[in-house]
Amino acid sequence: MTNWRRWLPLTALLLLLLALLALGGLDRKAPAVGEIPYSTFKSLIEKALVPDIRIEGSQVTGTLREPQPLGPAAAMVGRFRTRLPPIADPELMPLLERQKVAIDVADDGTDGWGRILASLLPWLLFLGVYAFLWRRLYTGVAGGLGQGGLGNFLDGSRTEETRPARKVTFADVAGQDNAKREVSELVEYLKEPARFQRLGAEVPHGILLMGPPGTGKTLLARALAGEAEVPFYSTSASEFIEVYVGVGASRVRRMFDEAKRRAPSIIFIDELDAVGRLRGSGFGGGHDEREQTLNQILAEMDGFAGHEAVIVLAATNRPDVLDPALLRPGRFDRHVTLDLPDRKAREEILQVHVRKVPLAADVNLSAVAAGTPGFSGADLKNLVNEAAIQAARESGEKVAARHFDDARDKIMMGTVRTLAIQPDEKHRLAVHEAGHTLAAFHLPTADPIHKVTIIPRGRALGMTQQLPEADRHTLPEDYLRDRLALMLAGRAAERELIGNVSSGADDDIRQATALARAMVGRWGMAKEVGPVDLRDGEEHPFLGREMALPRRFSERMADVVDDAVRRLLLEAEERSVAIIRANRAALERLVAALEEHELLEREAIARCLGAMPLAPVAAAG
Repeated sequence: MTNWRRWLPLTALLLLLLALLALGGLDRKAPAVGEIPYSTFKSLIEKALVPDIRIEGSQVTGTLREPQPLGPAAAMVGRFRTRLPPIADPELMPLLERQKVAIDVADDGTDGWGRILASLLPWLLFLGVYAFLWRRLYTGVAGGLGQGGLGNFLDGSRTEETRPARKVTFADVAGQDNAKREVSELVEYLKEPARFQRLGAEVPHGILLMGPPGTGKTLLARALAGEAEVPFYSTSASEFIEVYVGVGASRVRRMFDEAKRRAPSIIFIDELDAVGRLRGSGFGGGHDEREQTLNQILAEMDGFAGHEAVIVLAATNRPDVLDPALLRPGRFDRHVTLDLPDRKAREEILQVHVRKVPLAADVNLSAVAAGTPGFSGADLKNLVNEAAIQAARESGEKVAARHFDDARDKIMMGTVRTLAIQPDEKHRLAVHEAGHTLAAFHLPTADPIHKVTIIPRGRALGMTQQLPEADRHTLPEDYLRDRLALMLAGRAAERELIGNVSSGADDDIRQATALARAMVGRWGMAKEVGPVDLRDGEEHPFLGREMALPRRFSERMADVVDDAVRRLLLEAEERSVAIIRANRAALERLVAALEEHELLEREAIARCLGAMPLAPVAAAG
């Protein structure tokens, strides 16, 4: 709502008061009035110079038959004013009657302006309260509905960026070449829609950006708006949802109306799954606020005419839960997937984020990219920022390679904790982590070791870190079996060198069991089960985690699966024990070095194990 509309009630109130006061005062203009003593007043009556008077309480005003020189300055006046004495004068009324003076007596002293104000007082109070509440609702003053009041409450927090402080272009989006190709062709349509319309071509009404968090979905949408130089309306789907029914649909209508009015334009809805979930699955039986908002979005996207150059972009990392009506042609016609960047893409992303960061000569972005498998674009931006913070904390002039290493360790393993560890517990930690390291060195398909530490970081007391030489898109069975053996090697080392095991293997056992169950129930890597889908839940499309569902197979088959999982784990543990027994001397050297230094890099590890330095370098612990 515009500012002049907000002040309209107050303006109308002021004009009304001025009109009433002006009407009440039209008949109050009169000749000059002279102030005279009471004795002079009686003298004027005796001389028959006063035709009429008006008594208002103790004040008497009157008119003279002709102007007289009255008052202290003896000025010629046609009216006079005086006051009655405190004690009633018994001679006054007979005198007035003899001189036939017309007498007008007021009820009290509220006549004139006072009477007008007294009659308007209830209306003034009512209109004042109304104006206060109006202003409070629509401007958010004095504790209204948050900052912005009812106007912004209905509008939501929609933002329009016609001229951003820094123009975002496709050059700022690195490592997503396939997604950029899908989206970049829309720039020509937004710049010259008539050229496409002459040939009967219509731009896709909606583009759904799918991918894990941090892969650049929002950045890609802003880059499209920056390249096309069109108004950009950005909001989160969760902002449409309110307690009050109809508010979300109202916000959708307002945003789409504004985008159509300023076409060509772009609407970007982040986290579409907040309102776009399958209808009928809510508690409102299909009539809750979320579903009404979704219905309004569907109606608005159907309402686009062919000449309206408005593109709707939406982002989600849960495309599996979206309502099919959103995904049909005419709504979100095109689906663009943004994957986690590979090694080459990670290097390109790092080059974008270090543009304004002074780098030391020993920084090799290719090596940094190789050591960050599984990092998203947002993770890499955080890596550069953490490295710069570390350099600034040391008052350095440039960011060096060790700053990147420290930042990567902080992100992957957590912040270093100060924790008092007893000598026997420190020895057990060293044995546990050395067991992981020894197994990784001897297992044929295991990823190369990068470092091992018994310094507490994050929630872990120690960690063995591996960094793969190349990104893996499929996982072979032999790699997975080696992975199981490596996870259980720490527990096996404790049993062989100390004689018992501890709770330190809790996370190892949990991860190994989950991996073995996936090998049996999802990937068909157990002969007694075969290629049957026996998973207990549905996997998240991008994060790889399963969401629990009721078991969909028989109890007999569940027993078969459990036996197969147990067999895989026992076989992996036997392999770990065999490696440790065959290399016990090397393991003891590694344990001693680890207790002394607490952190060993790959060169020191290779020397302890009596081998050449390991190849350059995600983490097992």
